[in-house]
Amino acid sequence: MSRLREVGAGETAGDAPQSARFAIVASETNAEVTDALVAGALATFEQSGVAPDAVRIVRVPGAFELPMTASMLIQHHSVDAVVCIGAIVRGETPHFDYLAVAVAEGIQSVAIDTGVPVTFGVLTCDTLEQARARSGGSKGNKGSEAALAAIDLARVYSELVRE
Repeated sequence: MSRLREVGAGETAGDAPQSARFAIVASETNAEVTDALVAGALATFEQSGVAPDAVRIVRVPGAFELPMTASMLIQHHSVDAVVCIGAIVRGETPHFDYLAVAVAEGIQSVAIDTGVPVTFGVLTCDTLEQARARSGGSKGNKGSEAALAAIDLARVYSELVRE
């Protein structure tokens, strides 16, 4: 009979696993917002003790390219988690709806297919003002939250592999 224990429970976020390597894949579309999200993610990594050279930043043209690039980083570079950052703002056409679903499902598929955490720091907002509020404004910084999730998942996955 196997004994189960809770992994990650009771730990406070903040300390990254020793020698963990991370990547940030950021969309260049809506750069004002995505640059602020990247800054939030980098600040969180730094506050959590992640060395600057342990975080690779890759810029891609738009949010659609985030999952593909995350997959390439996982396949060809040694990373323990990837943070995907983007800002999809609703326009006048249904393009927003298709793009938001494709990006979310793509990011999830990469994480499931590779077994490497890929976190969702992609804003899907009706207005640019909503995106600004979530990239360091009144609603916090979702890039920071995505980096914190990456750190936590890298720690949990590391524990699960050692068991």
